Amino acid sequence: MGKLDFSILIKHSDRFLEGFLNTIQVSIMALIGSFILGAIMAIFRISPIKPLNWIGTAFVEFIRNIPLLLVVFFFYLGLPAMGISLDGFISGTLGLTIYTAAFIAEAIRAGIQTVPRGQLEAARSSGLSYVQAMNLVILPQAIKIVLPSIGNQFINLVKNSSILAVVAGMDLMYFADLINSDTFLPLSVYTIVALFYLVLTLPLSFLVHYMERRFGQSDADASRTKGKPKKTKPTGQVTM
Repeated sequence: MGKLDFSILIKHSDRFLEGFLNTIQVSIMALIGSFILGAIMAIFRISPIKPLNWIGTAFVEFIRNIPLLLVVFFFYLGLPAMGISLDGFISGTLGLTIYTAAFIAEAIRAGIQTVPRGQLEAARSSGLSYVQAMNLVILPQAIKIVLPSIGNQFINLVKNSSILAVVAGMDLMYFADLINSDTFLPLSVYTIVALFYLVLTLPLSFLVHYMERRFGQSDADASRTKGKPKKTKPTGQVTM
């Protein structure tokens, strides 16, 4: 039991593959959903409309300060009490989406606040509505600023997808538990699972670092270009 036995990867390849594909699916769905919801809640938090501001603030502060497991249990165990039944996969995906959205919203809000307020006022004075100014002018700059933070949240999302195992969400960890119960080789099973997660998270990590360096270099180039004095044509010299 203390030795690694990678032969179980071949023997149970169908289970590992199904769990791996399900983990990819839930990660992509939750990634897209959490980004959209997070961006909306970030705009709500800084909205001049008080009810929207309250909704955004309440959402972020409440979700960020409770465990992810409780959010998933709300959909998996709480909704059936109200007559709404969801399976483990959907419950886990919704819980993961909402939980991650709260952290993304806070990151985007911080990015929005670093954008000079004059840009919003200039966009509004040019005829854009508040929503258009946010979508076309402010949000692209804010997301670029906080891209490393958002990228880290996406990496955390992939790792947190293992919560689906608790509600029989058919993810990688769920099938790993089934395989371990059949083989009684926890070291081998969970080492293989760790490698599967690395296959997902390492490329994301490298992508985040690459984009961070790329955007940082473009900002530095823009600053240097902006700081260079304009060349003027020499005026005629007077000779004596």
